[in-house]
Amino acid sequence: MIVRRRAVPAMLAAAALLLTAGCSSDDGGGGGDGGDGWNRSASPTGTSPASPTSGQSSPAEPTPPAKGSVEVTRTVATGLDSPWGLAPLPDGGLLVSSRDDRTITRVDPDTGEKTVLGEVSGVSPAGEGGLLGIALSPDYAADRMVYAYYTSASDNRIVRMLYDAGKPAGEQLGAPDTVFRGIPKGFIHNGGRIAFGPDKLLYVGTGESGDTGLAQDKASLGGKILRLTPEGEPAPGNPFAGSPVYSYGHRNVQGLAWDGKQRLFAAEFGQDTWDELNAITPGGNYGWPRAEGRSDDDAYLDPVAQWGTDDASPSGIAYAAGSVWMAGLKGERLWRVPLDGTKAAADPQSFLKGEYGRLRTVVAAGDGKLWLVTSNTDGRGDPGQGDDRILELAVT
Repeated sequence: MIVRRRAVPAMLAAAALLLTAGCSSDDGGGGGDGGDGWNRSASPTGTSPASPTSGQSSPAEPTPPAKGSVEVTRTVATGLDSPWGLAPLPDGGLLVSSRDDRTITRVDPDTGEKTVLGEVSGVSPAGEGGLLGIALSPDYAADRMVYAYYTSASDNRIVRMLYDAGKPAGEQLGAPDTVFRGIPKGFIHNGGRIAFGPDKLLYVGTGESGDTGLAQDKASLGGKILRLTPEGEPAPGNPFAGSPVYSYGHRNVQGLAWDGKQRLFAAEFGQDTWDELNAITPGGNYGWPRAEGRSDDDAYLDPVAQWGTDDASPSGIAYAAGSVWMAGLKGERLWRVPLDGTKAAADPQSFLKGEYGRLRTVVAAGDGKLWLVTSNTDGRGDPGQGDDRILELAVT
């Protein structure tokens, strides 16, 4: 079992993991496996009652209107380099990870002042890899732990670090404690989003690292959504006995969010045809590489909504005002998907097209507000004055 502080078998050959000639980037278009140790022939065993699911019936809930609105109320911060993950602090501050600088920075949302907490050791940025998603411990008030997903020299892994704001700037992060390792790495498709769910368990979006076959292999950690305890163990009640795998058949998951009924949604990059927003069912197979977008094959779960890859290339998502909000990289816009349960209540609606360039991360800020992070300094954008930035949005 792949858990903290245990060695794992060697990854697949680097060439197989890094790149295939026609494989796409996190722009969505065009284009060694970590060891396992769990039961390779495991079959779904169901989920615990506390596990959030997306296929269960629930009491009726208000359906949002077909059309919503977005207003950029202010620019919170500017001058961020390759920002990727965003984690709001209980005191109102915002933690931002820099993919390429390997740092985590605290942003004061009132003044825009930036304080570098420190550099995360062991990060090896290249291509789409580096210091990616971050999340606060579900017991943050007691333990002050910040979790991070990053690309190392050998794999993608999850670490946790003590945040001590009483120390000088640059020295506020403790040494990384590895809680989970062995996720396949590549020059592309490293996934990277992490989030603690309503059940206080850690959900992890991974990519297939350019090796498409990993997505359908339940013994691989690539092309999956994983569900872990805070200590990095497979969570109780996971659909495959003894395995961290929660769902599979994904290409590259970079968005995770729960609605008001604790149902999990995920955004996924397509290749040449369709990007996806999916409602996640424990043990569900989402088709990649056998299906991209909606499929006639009942073996695969269809997306809630799909987009042409030029219009989206989705990274982060958030739930607010009855809708999923999805940040688009290549599409350079924010998408709204109003929900009726786990179905789209109306056609997706787009906002901010081309106004702020590539959009990487969106996080609910409460009271009908969102934090939105741009991604123009990631080597694929066209940075303008002030990039990258955090914006505050009011949405309906």
